[in-house]
Amino acid sequence: MLAPLEFQRFQYEFTAHLRDPKKHPCPSGIEARRMRVYEGLVYKNIESFLLTCFPVLREVLGLRRWTRLVRAFLAKHRCQSPFFRQIPDEFIHFLKDEWNPSASDPRYMIELAHYEWIELVLSISTREPDWNQIDREGDLLEGRPVLNPVLASLHYHWPVHRIESGVRVVPAETYLLVFRDAGDQVQFMEINAFTTRLLGLFGNTKNTGRRALETIAKESQHPEPGAVIEGGLVVMRDLLDRGALIGISQ
Repeated sequence: MLAPLEFQRFQYEFTAHLRDPKKHPCPSGIEARRMRVYEGLVYKNIESFLLTCFPVLREVLGLRRWTRLVRAFLAKHRCQSPFFRQIPDEFIHFLKDEWNPSASDPRYMIELAHYEWIELVLSISTREPDWNQIDREGDLLEGRPVLNPVLASLHYHWPVHRIESGVRVVPAETYLLVFRDAGDQVQFMEINAFTTRLLGLFGNTKNTGRRALETIAKESQHPEPGAVIEGGLVVMRDLLDRGALIGISQ
């Protein structure tokens, strides 16, 4: 392997210092005062994209821990995308795969970050339904319900949608539905394990509404399967009205 050329060596030293100025010294020949200007610009640009996506995480961490986290992201993570709008995606990968939480970090930190990130993911999604293949007035029981293509059914171990600074948080199984409605607004719903399972069954395009509900009744060993189907139809109609379901497949 060839040794790097002088200008390449300088570039490596320059960028290493920008990423982690405490670990990597300022390259020789550059005034430290000027280098601090570059450091500040890089940090503030990265932080601005993260703050847009993770305002609650920043609030609950406080300035000191937040700064430490952003500094670690900048120093350790190697982004796979050149697009600025995907910096939050890279931050999620960093939290999951590279960050070693300290004892002072909230245990819900990664789940909270993921919850905040989902809103961005759905807001910029380019997925669209094929309305030629969908009957918006069809029978939800006998037909095959179609999910909104811009939707996420989420399961967390913390009540991430209720977390805020200064409020004590205790673990709680939490099921959430997030989707982009017909007005291009991202909507959030707290749901339960029943609805989560129902949505999962609709991911199989062979399931009619009735078949999905019968599966749930059998799995739960419910003493009154008819009640499951009746209650499930109410849930499906509500999801249709809200825009999480968009009709049945033709």
